[in-house]
Amino acid sequence: MAEKEGGIVKKGHEEGIELALSLLQEFGLPLGLLPLADVVEVGFVRSTGYMWIVQKKEVEHSFKLASKLVSYDTEINGYVEKHRIKKLKGVKAKELLLWPPVSEITVDDPPTGKIHFKSFAGVTKTFPVEAFAAGQ
Repeated sequence: MAEKEGGIVKKGHEEGIELALSLLQEFGLPLGLLPLADVVEVGFVRSTGYMWIVQKKEVEHSFKLASKLVSYDTEINGYVEKHRIKKLKGVKAKELLLWPPVSEITVDDPPTGKIHFKSFAGVTKTFPVEAFAAGQ
């Protein structure tokens, strides 16, 4: 894939998690946003903001403070910028009986303590940022 050229690639779970967390921190996103398991590869192309994550199996995580069940596919990618991930693929949030894909995540800047998740259908859900802190 041409997007991967000139990027940082970390193979393996420990190094991959370390890169993913450092990107979340650098771009002002909550550290618990990507609860990953069995990471194979994490990559980032600084010139475009393109990020990708490959993990061995799909992960479902319940964010208790937001009362939200989220599914992370084996391949996740998107474009990271300050306080935002756009064109996100591989992440779905359960809404009643449906699993609409999450296409964008934005943290308010200046900070208000709110984080917004937008689906392809244009529906936006807002939650407290602390609901996605590490360990939640």
